[in-house]
Amino acid sequence: MHYGFPAAALSFRALLQLSVLLAPQAAGAATRPVVMGARGVVVSGHHAASDAGLTMLKNGGNAVDAGVAAVFAQAVTEFDRFGFGGEVPILVYSAERGKTLAISGQGQAPAKAALEWFRERNIEAVPGDCFLSATVPAVPGTLIRALDEFGTMPLAEVLAPAIRLAEEGFPAYPSFVQRLNAVSRRIREEWPSSAKIFLPGGKAPQVGDIFVQKDLAHTLRRLVDAERSAAAKGRKAGLQAAYDLFYRGEMTRQIVAYQKAFQCTDANGFTSAGLLEVEDFAAFEARVEEPAATAYRGIEVYKAGFWSQGPVLLQTLNLLEGFDVKALGHNTPAYIHLLAEAMKLAYADREWYYADPDFVGVPQQGLLSKEYAAERRELIDRNAPSLELRPGNPYPFQPGHTQYAAIPAAIAFRPDPPGTTGTRAADAAGNVFSATPSGGWFPTSPIVEGLGFVLGTRGQSFFLDATRANNIEPGKRPRTTLTPTLALKNGKPFMAWGTPGGDAQDQVNLQFFLNVVEFGMDIQSALDAPLIQILDFPPSFFPRDTRPGTMLVETRMNGGVIESLEAMGHKIRPVGEWAIGDATAIRIDPGRGVVFGAAGPRRDKSYALAW
Repeated sequence: MHYGFPAAALSFRALLQLSVLLAPQAAGAATRPVVMGARGVVVSGHHAASDAGLTMLKNGGNAVDAGVAAVFAQAVTEFDRFGFGGEVPILVYSAERGKTLAISGQGQAPAKAALEWFRERNIEAVPGDCFLSATVPAVPGTLIRALDEFGTMPLAEVLAPAIRLAEEGFPAYPSFVQRLNAVSRRIREEWPSSAKIFLPGGKAPQVGDIFVQKDLAHTLRRLVDAERSAAAKGRKAGLQAAYDLFYRGEMTRQIVAYQKAFQCTDANGFTSAGLLEVEDFAAFEARVEEPAATAYRGIEVYKAGFWSQGPVLLQTLNLLEGFDVKALGHNTPAYIHLLAEAMKLAYADREWYYADPDFVGVPQQGLLSKEYAAERRELIDRNAPSLELRPGNPYPFQPGHTQYAAIPAAIAFRPDPPGTTGTRAADAAGNVFSATPSGGWFPTSPIVEGLGFVLGTRGQSFFLDATRANNIEPGKRPRTTLTPTLALKNGKPFMAWGTPGGDAQDQVNLQFFLNVVEFGMDIQSALDAPLIQILDFPPSFFPRDTRPGTMLVETRMNGGVIESLEAMGHKIRPVGEWAIGDATAIRIDPGRGVVFGAAGPRRDKSYALAW
């Protein structure tokens, strides 16, 4: 290619200067290039999973086919953070329907999980491990429902990469090995079914060793066989047959029998079998629902409903919309302080009101009302941090509803567990898939014998307190921290993003969004920017200790900013350069027909691939 000058005519210094000018990344800029494509993009927590999704696009599938294939592959390759027995809330923008919809990828509590059951045994908190916190696994049913409702491919095709990765194995990566070594003693001494898989020959794999999961591969193949057995009746019948095998068939009975027979000692020191019955599996439903939504400066932002923490982001955006956020400057003390105080108000409402709407009369319209946000905004002190959580009263802004419980003046009361991952996909037709898979990861529960996966522990998010909306009840979904995001601009898909990090998820999601919308960053730079996290509310996980006024700050934050925040009264806790969340994101430019992908740098395996 000729650029108008001969290379030989340039001095070495001139060539060096030119290489700097043409470099895709300036020093101190984004950690990775933004990936771009015209036909599709997939971003996930592992490069092999992203490749699984991209393969679906290249084989003629759409973004949902790609997203589902990636999540299944992640259940193999990211077993240290997410597994087949966990949860996966999903948002989908359907180009055909011209709208965004949510899929409830959260399983419900067993019918036996009544508050009285725990009180009779003097259990004060649902533990974060073993079987008492297990809800019905939501992953297989939710992914099958997504395929049925929005996808085009058979289950066999989207499962093929996951089956191959389980059968043939993948190289164990550093964080996977570190997590396994941290729990290897418990696996060896207490969980023989897990030891067979994770400690072959009595030893954990080393970095680069091929890690194989034959039992999980066999489980996935059984789903494919079930689909094929009904294939003559059509695609829908095949998907239903696979669904029935897991939720109403032999696989159901295997899961229930194992967790009822195995006595597991949890973090409370309580030894017990599980509470799940076959009837609980039959009652599970991955529902397609209207998402929660708000508009921020003309951008429509969508989240899963109030059975998740997702609307906390929407409430925070409603609060911030009344301020000139951009004028404060990115990551200045005034900006960070405002974010922290707005988030405290939104999270206070989360603690008092958010729960499964099938069981609790959540004042959804009131909580998301702009008028309610304007009233709450007046509580923000621009000069000093609040040290108490102050739920508001949204009922005057809730048409036709009355208050169901007293509003407290304030709720008086550790960093989140490092699970969870993320999956985003978009195609040339305009379909978008955004999911936050989590739960069912190997450090929390023993492998179900012969099936190769573990049960999730999301039930630990329930309170054992009848006065709380998120109190445990039979058949109820725990309020999940899992919170994918999807946004439209001018009525067209604009971005999809999400992050691991438990209660920090929508704190990270907020900062990423504002980095793009208010400060004009590209999506990779927006992921890379230093982050904060507040700890002012009860965590969703055992043991639920709260630290009012404490703010985690990545140490790449300007030192002067930290000093100024401390002078205002914030208790700053430095947590390392890259320690909070690890978002993945896509952006869509419908005018030019280009899709962009980016993966955060805070983990060792998140990747974006485009076509």
